[in-house]
Amino acid sequence: MEFINQNVLLIALVVVSGLSLLWPLLARPSGDSVNPGEATLLINREDAHIVDVREAGEYAGGHLPNARNFPLGKLAEQAGELEKLKGRPLIICCASGMRSNKACGELKKLGFDKLYNLAGGVDAWVGAGYPIKKGGKSK
Repeated sequence: MEFINQNVLLIALVVVSGLSLLWPLLARPSGDSVNPGEATLLINREDAHIVDVREAGEYAGGHLPNARNFPLGKLAEQAGELEKLKGRPLIICCASGMRSNKACGELKKLGFDKLYNLAGGVDAWVGAGYPIKKGGKSK
């Protein structure tokens, strides 16, 4: 007990380090994760559709070509518009991949099965040198 009292900071450091190592196992993506190159292959080879779950202002600031905007906060109520795409591959994206991961989980609960989370989001897409479109409304 004396050892624990004298080394509280050391023990806390070990616990935090252990949890940070386990975090990737605990926070599994809800959909398959794809990088921008893999997403491009899905678009070209399997006619995948792109769903951007950022807010309208973020979407207008720059989005993947042919992406449709369904903000995450309204996704459940607008999911009916995506019904015709059930069974087809959907690439879900946001700014960095966090919101799109949550959207994949929501869509999976609604019966969508071919879901792909764009790892790194639009930021990774731009970083890879792929084109974006600015402005406009969702299709």
